[in-house]
Amino acid sequence: MPYSSLTIHYFYTKDGSTSADQAFACDYAMIGCGNVSADFKTYSGTEADEYLELSFSAAIGSLGPGANSGEIQARVYGMDYPTFDQTNDYSFDSTKLSFTDSTRVTLYQNGTLVWGTEP
Repeated sequence: MPYSSLTIHYFYTKDGSTSADQAFACDYAMIGCGNVSADFKTYSGTEADEYLELSFSAAIGSLGPGANSGEIQARVYGMDYPTFDQTNDYSFDSTKLSFTDSTRVTLYQNGTLVWGTEP
């Protein structure tokens, strides 16, 4: 499946810092940070009020059966450097200390949910 048909959502709360513009920084991606784009979107739910949507460049081709994209190391921060509290983020799970499946981080193909559970 083409990488460009996939998006990932990480659901979180802004913790009252609604006036702060948010930014995304990709520190490392096996597929190349230049191939990863981010957008912040509002979410109407009781366990999250925002989500980070990651999307991917068509230039990196397709993700084959049984393959994975490799690691993506990234940060989200507020432009006025507010304090974020991950412990109340829907997609955050402090018990996951190594790479493992997380159903609270969702994957979409052409806008259709194919992995995970939305809040």
